[in-house]
Amino acid sequence: MTSSIYTVLLLIASNIFMTLAWYGHLRLNEFTRFRSLPLIIIILFSWGIAFFEYCCQVPANRIGYKGDGGPFTLIQLKIIQEVVSLSVFVVITTFLFRTETFRWNHILAFILIVCAVYLVFKK
Repeated sequence: MTSSIYTVLLLIASNIFMTLAWYGHLRLNEFTRFRSLPLIIIILFSWGIAFFEYCCQVPANRIGYKGDGGPFTLIQLKIIQEVVSLSVFVVITTFLFRTETFRWNHILAFILIVCAVYLVFKK
């Protein structure tokens, strides 16, 4: 049970870093100094954040993978990761990008993804 919890917590941390690396720089465009940086510097900045994503993602997969003694198959790990990724994305964009609107179709899509999780774990 603890490896399940560690896996999910590491996936949450990983996806926080991933979302900030992929989309956080868009928010930083509000700062004149950051906006004037060349694209290669922005890419390197994002890679620096993404390094911490990998520092969480790789151990999450190692701890969680059934082949390494964990509780999850590869398919289950991937589905969990996708749900965590979308959940973290929604929370971060809701707070960082106040112009984004969460609509009914987004909620329905998320419910369908949760259904996918149910189906993947069904024997």
